[in-house]
Amino acid sequence: MQFLAGAGFKEAYNLKGGIAAWQGFTASGPMEMGMAYLSGEEKPVDVVILAYGLENGLLRLYNKVIETTSDPQVAGLLESLVRIEEAHKKMLFSLYTKLDPAVQNREQLDSLIRLDLAEGGFGIEEFLEQNHSAFASRVNALSLAMMLEAQALDLYLRYGQKSKDQGCKEIFHTISEEEKAHLASLGRLVEAGAA
Repeated sequence: MQFLAGAGFKEAYNLKGGIAAWQGFTASGPMEMGMAYLSGEEKPVDVVILAYGLENGLLRLYNKVIETTSDPQVAGLLESLVRIEEAHKKMLFSLYTKLDPAVQNREQLDSLIRLDLAEGGFGIEEFLEQNHSAFASRVNALSLAMMLEAQALDLYLRYGQKSKDQGCKEIFHTISEEEKAHLASLGRLVEAGAA
């Protein structure tokens, strides 16, 4: 902590037990995963569509697992996560309508989604195929959700660095703050032993 403070970081947190205590899923995929979908030349409306599509992909992924799970605890957790993703989409829709007032409903924005990816840059079907057994318990499903959100946060931060437009950078910052809040709420579930 002192090292980080000395390096100029204004906020540093001690995570109980540190990385050695983490027993959950870890990030996967190549460092550049998801980066191919952003050239750096986009306009703010483009990045909102991209983020909205990634949120929609994660929502679809969770709904697919809900349809196939026989564990009511896993289904209940994922239904809560679906509500969070819906709230993210609602926020992004609101942001989009400020940038393009011609779009009046979410179906119009849904029609602009061009990628079949979930947050973090994962292909939905491939991710489910590789990780479906991880949704066998509420503990594992929560851990996997945290991994997905952490990768999404990382991807949005990298998008923000790559973007050349200041408006885009600000949007990615806003989205990153939403992801941090979501991660914090998932962390509270783990800490409370609710998993």
